[in-house]
Amino acid sequence: QVQLVESGGGLVQAGGSLRLSCAASERTFSSYAVGWFRQAPGKEREFVALISRSAGSTRYADSVKGRFTISRDNAKNTMSLQMNSLGPEDTAVYYCAVSLVMGFPDHPRDYNYWGQGIQVTVSS
Repeated sequence: QVQLVESGGGLVQAGGSLRLSCAASERTFSSYAVGWFRQAPGKEREFVALISRSAGSTRYADSVKGRFTISRDNAKNTMSLQMNSLGPEDTAVYYCAVSLVMGFPDHPRDYNYWGQGIQVTVSS
């Protein structure tokens, strides 16, 4: 069982930046791909970014490509999401998650462990 805890959310003005962090409870964290998802009110949870277990590969949703950067530190069992040029459309609850699926899973059903979520609000 992997427990995940997000931090770093909050309120920011449009054009600003935030950095989200996710801490994992297990050393086996380094064996899995990890990702970030978000869910806005009234919408389905959507993929934001993922990073492979070795940190050698990343994938991003088109809506955040060029603005967000995902990274991980396996020695510290942590991962991060640097978010720049934020807009009101980025307002959502953000979740970090761990997947036991091989490859580059970008659907919520492919993720086995989830954090509790953290609010990001971007004001216009």
